[in-house]
Amino acid sequence: MATHYTITCPVKGKDDKIRYPRVGALFENHNRATGEVFYTIKLDFPVGATELVAFPPKPDGDAPTGDER
Repeated sequence: MATHYTITCPVKGKDDKIRYPRVGALFENHNRATGEVFYTIKLDFPVGATELVAFPPKPDGDAPTGDER
């Protein structure tokens, strides 16, 4: 079973209440070769990109280039 989370964006209404409408979902994934965990964020609407991918930081602090995935 895949782990997923709802992504929301806090919006303050005219009544000063904060609501959290859904803007997308985050899914936990695993690299089949290495077992490394990474996350995919799928947005419900386009904002230049409709999908983002998050990787844990490397020990040296460099962002992954994508070619090792």
